[in-house]
Amino acid sequence: MTHTSFASTSDISKRDLSIIALAVILIASIYLLASQFTYAIGFPLDDSWIHQTYARNLAQNGEWAFRPGVPSAGSTAPLWSALLAAGFLLNLSPYIWAYLLGIVTLFALAVLCEWAVRKLVVSYRPRLPWVGVFIAFEWHLAWAAMSGMETLLHGLIVTTVLILIMTNSPRYLTLGLLTGLSIWVRPDGLTLLGPALMTILFVEQDIRSRLTAIFRYLIGFGVLFGLYLLFNLLIGGTPMPNTFYAKQAEYAAWQNLPVITRLGQMFLQLLVGPSLVLVPGVLGWLVKSVHARMWGSLAALIWCFGYLWLYVSRLPVYQHGRYIMPALPIFFLFGLLAFAEFDKNKLFARYHWIGQLVWRASIAMLTFAFIILGARSYAQDVAIIESEMVVTAQWVAENLPEGTIIAAHDIGALGYFDNHELIDLAGLISPEVIPFIRDESQLSVFLDENGVHYLIAFPEFYPVLVEGVEFVFISNGGFAPEFGQENMTVYLWNSP
Repeated sequence: MTHTSFASTSDISKRDLSIIALAVILIASIYLLASQFTYAIGFPLDDSWIHQTYARNLAQNGEWAFRPGVPSAGSTAPLWSALLAAGFLLNLSPYIWAYLLGIVTLFALAVLCEWAVRKLVVSYRPRLPWVGVFIAFEWHLAWAAMSGMETLLHGLIVTTVLILIMTNSPRYLTLGLLTGLSIWVRPDGLTLLGPALMTILFVEQDIRSRLTAIFRYLIGFGVLFGLYLLFNLLIGGTPMPNTFYAKQAEYAAWQNLPVITRLGQMFLQLLVGPSLVLVPGVLGWLVKSVHARMWGSLAALIWCFGYLWLYVSRLPVYQHGRYIMPALPIFFLFGLLAFAEFDKNKLFARYHWIGQLVWRASIAMLTFAFIILGARSYAQDVAIIESEMVVTAQWVAENLPEGTIIAAHDIGALGYFDNHELIDLAGLISPEVIPFIRDESQLSVFLDENGVHYLIAFPEFYPVLVEGVEFVFISNGGFAPEFGQENMTVYLWNSP
């Protein structure tokens, strides 16, 4: 098969790039304004503060630690935390630099997808770069861009690798390096080995070229992956970060739910928004890929469905499906490719315009509707984190005496705003709790053995552990109760 080179974005005009950039800036501004007017500027996840804490300690102390002087492998995304550290060196953190990184990443992703459709669908030469605009406005991706998390960066690297595969790029060393780089953002980058090796086996035409391609790919991959394993072994004593093991243990109950229940929750998160209209296109692109023996597209499709299944089988699909978000850009791209082809052909003869009108109108209406709905959802998420985790962390920093030992499940804001000694009940920086992470009776013994003075948690998360325990502070935030949650509470476990 003839290779297609991975060109630059030179066939996208400066005008089109400007339009995409304006779309990204507009959606970012809407999200931040919605957040500010709902409660305050902030992040929609407590985990965002974990990255900020690692980044600050790296920039200010030159060490990889959540608590100064105590190295730990609690960051799932070392590359993202390192990028955030630059913001502290530039005095732009925690907010401005994180948002800027998200905006740049969303822009790069939108341009990449626009380029890919132009490359794979010759007839797609629009007056308006609507594929790029769609990616910029899609609410899952905008939420991820403004979350302060590594999610969208991982999605960008994954999408780049899969588009290289889909365009039959012969740059196998680059593919390997990108695969290795993706693991520095999220360990599940390992899954990219599958589509890359599958494509090599089907695209390369003889044994020698296949072996050469595999060798180049594995060299690129192996260098960065080897360094990643060494990094984790030196910091935490295990080849993977603590989060990799902690999440498996914490959500063991989810894995016992019926498969149909887990799939239902995944599709509910996945199809909320304009993605619903793209599903027929995804299926259409799958059919075309099979008929035309488009091995790169088939490999990317298999990866996408496999990735979605991997997460739905292991971790709960909550917080708008944030764990499956890295697969969404390529999922959307399949549907957009099919739509770009459908838009120019005459499948329904003289009635084809009806199909065009319905599909165009559906995508446009849902995309713009979810600009508002997505911004509102983002603002509410930020409000919960700010009024619960951040408020509590700031109260703890101001009111609890020095020498206090605190146990908590959500440690992000506590790590950033407070300096007391922490025991992490989620296992990120306290991996010793992982074997009994959801056993409240053993956790109770563990807290006593480690001299814990205060326990911080949402009451519903540890109903047995906090029963009858005196509390000294309740956040009294107004947003969590609106969504059926109780307020974060500081409990007096043992008097200091």
